[in-house]
Amino acid sequence: MTLFDETLAEQLQPLIEQAFADRALVHHMEHRDAIFATMEALTKGSLRVATRGADDWLVHAWLKQAILLYFGICPVERWEAGAVAWQDKIKTQVPAGVRIVPPGMVRYGAHVAKGCVIMPGYVNIGAYVDEGTMVDTWATVGSCAQVGKHVHLSGGVGLGGVLEPPSARPVIIEDGAFIGSRAVIVEGVVVEREAVVGAGVILTASTPIIDVTGDSPREWKGRVPARSVVIAGTRAKKFAAGEYGVPCALVIGERKESTDKKTSLEQALREFNVSV
Repeated sequence: MTLFDETLAEQLQPLIEQAFADRALVHHMEHRDAIFATMEALTKGSLRVATRGADDWLVHAWLKQAILLYFGICPVERWEAGAVAWQDKIKTQVPAGVRIVPPGMVRYGAHVAKGCVIMPGYVNIGAYVDEGTMVDTWATVGSCAQVGKHVHLSGGVGLGGVLEPPSARPVIIEDGAFIGSRAVIVEGVVVEREAVVGAGVILTASTPIIDVTGDSPREWKGRVPARSVVIAGTRAKKFAAGEYGVPCALVIGERKESTDKKTSLEQALREFNVSV
């Protein structure tokens, strides 16, 4: 189970929800302190926007409310790092034990665990990136996206962010997944553990994800099954003006549990000719 400080949550949640319902309360010290304490907890990883429950992921909407409140009370400031200058409401951070290659950036309010590598990519506020994960060049981890342990986000991957509505599920990439170059995953899609998503695959909440490995197709939306190997595809659809191919994703195989993760990944890419 994911570490989540339930005691701290019980203290902060009522204050955040009250301030979100009545914005005048952000000027009261108790509620203002709760906002800052929540942001610090998100940064340290003792609280996170979504946690794994017994059957599915649970979204803690009040934490997204806290982020929205934080934007409201922070002024725009000028920041400088050497010859680079920018203006923003949110400061950046350099998490301990994380390798960050310029101009890679991690925004305050995001948690990046030890052993991660951030190439010239971007991790936005509210995101959670677990141990040993690679965020490769120009990859983007959107606001509140949740990324598991030992995930590889290849160059140019885009994980969508979501703050509103606060109840909306963020994009979730579970442990050991491999996301190929220029893949785009948005609208709360869950990529389950050890799945392989090929280059250029676009997954939205409405994208059909079709298993074509059997005698008849099986279909999901919003979720890539564990250990699946997925590539981009099209499916014929009739319109008034004629029949055209519309995007879908195809499950063409799965990684095997009988081998270690690295070998399994190499086999998946070789056997199924998946571009990365």
